[in-house]
Amino acid sequence: MKVKTSELSGVQLDRAVKQAIKKDGGYFLPSKNYKDISHAYGWSYGGPIIEREGISLDYIGVDEGIRVQAWYATKWSADDLMSSGSGPTPLVAAMRCYVFSKLGEEVEVPDGLA
Repeated sequence: MKVKTSELSGVQLDRAVKQAIKKDGGYFLPSKNYKDISHAYGWSYGGPIIEREGISLDYIGVDEGIRVQAWYATKWSADDLMSSGSGPTPLVAAMRCYVFSKLGEEVEVPDGLA
């Protein structure tokens, strides 16, 4: 089933990040068993993606007068296309942005993960 990138979380987000990494040439896959690695919730794995991809992070404290606690991530491509993502933590926002930049607005998720 298809899931919006902006709604990915937990195992779905981790799986989508791994799909994006594979499409990107596998640059961020550790040499060990990467299936147990969480890029979306572990800074030691997600941090290098943020740095390499040039993903910018901003904290949104108030939106239209309403207090919110959210993060917004953006990435610009060489041809001036912007990818973005938001989330409750900077790492979740950045990984949603990364997935969006590599796989698009929606990703295929196995029914068992939905």
